Amino acid sequence: MSSIIKHLDHDVIKKTATRCRERGILIPTFAQLRTPSLIPQNIQDGLSKIGLWDINPLNLFRITWKNDVRTGLFGGVNYLEIPQCITGVKARIIGLVGKYFPTGAHKVGAAFGCLVPRLVSGEFDPTRHKAVWPSTGNFCRGGAFDCALLDCTAVAILPEEMSKERFAWLKEIGAEVIATPGCESNVKEIYDKCWELKKDPNNIIFNQFEEYGNPIWHYNVTGPAIEEMFNGLDLETKRAAAFISATGSAGTIAAGDYLKTKYPHLKIVASEAMQCPTLLMNGFGGHRIEGIGDKHVPWVHNVRNTDAVTAIDDEDCMRVLRLFNEPAGREYLGFCAVNKHVINNLPLLGISSIGNLLAAIKTAKYFEMNENDVIFTIFTDSTDLYKSRLEELRDEIGDYTVVQAAKDHAAAIEHQGIEYFKELSYYDRKSLHNLKYFTWVEQQGRTVEELNALWEPEFWREMFEDEVRVFDRMITDFNTEIGTTT
Repeated sequence: MSSIIKHLDHDVIKKTATRCRERGILIPTFAQLRTPSLIPQNIQDGLSKIGLWDINPLNLFRITWKNDVRTGLFGGVNYLEIPQCITGVKARIIGLVGKYFPTGAHKVGAAFGCLVPRLVSGEFDPTRHKAVWPSTGNFCRGGAFDCALLDCTAVAILPEEMSKERFAWLKEIGAEVIATPGCESNVKEIYDKCWELKKDPNNIIFNQFEEYGNPIWHYNVTGPAIEEMFNGLDLETKRAAAFISATGSAGTIAAGDYLKTKYPHLKIVASEAMQCPTLLMNGFGGHRIEGIGDKHVPWVHNVRNTDAVTAIDDEDCMRVLRLFNEPAGREYLGFCAVNKHVINNLPLLGISSIGNLLAAIKTAKYFEMNENDVIFTIFTDSTDLYKSRLEELRDEIGDYTVVQAAKDHAAAIEHQGIEYFKELSYYDRKSLHNLKYFTWVEQQGRTVEELNALWEPEFWREMFEDEVRVFDRMITDFNTEIGTTT
């Protein structure tokens, strides 16, 4: 039995299955999201007729890195390599592209990993429960989208200073929206709102910072996608050198845990904002790298497996955002002999994606990596979610010029150094693990025994590898109850 799902409520399962049958809802397994070729042909045929963001339950099967937006079906892993003429380092830096998920961000997968096991087990009853999604942006969007496909009620909680595109979209999709005080770094305010909502037993909190379904999805879907992409590269000599991820909710970084099982010498590097260097310096503050909430160590972060932490100046991210998107920036990059195809695809990187790119450059320089090394990262979402930020920068600073583009390329990218970078010893990792106590035991009701269990490697192996098999069996049984198998 699952260590996450405590019991099966067969009455709720039967009722929910009937509801899904009436609404034409089938649920994909984690294995199908990892390998879409396993998806039955009749479902693939249906997908070819609907849009990527359409509120259609078939889009549950598009929660994968392998959407082919040209055909509406599936293809290879979506990724983008940033060339040396931009990065200034010899190591190859390649990021998986999140834009081609429904909602335009990969967090829809993490939300799926949290909601679906509780739905198919009967722990979540869509006829009476509300799914509450505490988030700094994309996770609550992903949760709201998944709820719309599964005909559940969604409540999105996010800081009031997040981009207006997020709020507009959430309201459009029909989610209840709660704006909490502050910016990206004000995670505690989100938790406080969750405690308030928990007083109503009909509110089920899907807290991405402590829900194991979040990293389980990334370990089993994102990690294998990177491995498949890497194996397909046309390289004479190649070394899987590092995986870079902003810590955020510590879901995405679990892809690095998977990669280490395949490439034991790979470095897992956690990135955060210099203005709020929680892992690097036990620091605090506010920052503008939307998508990476901080001021605490997420419960689901396997810190014992993290090799280094680094911090990125949010000003560098905003400067690169303009460089990659303003006409003058694109013109300048053309002067630098950047391939036109690459220039046209740079808007695939949103603000946190740029932060990941800069952290990858730091990593290459710190470890003195060369042309034999491949660094993996995640381009979580695209500039589509930050166009208002570009407008704000124009209003604040003025029109963007080629001269400013040259300055930004030199200062924010080429001169990115190894400062604010720390390679972690055993006891550095243990100290980060111990920091969880203050948030999770003192504030959020976890126990010391649970905390101690998180230090053991076998705990994470069982969580990442055994639980997903239980989840897929429950999903398969649920689809059988609906009356259709996938």
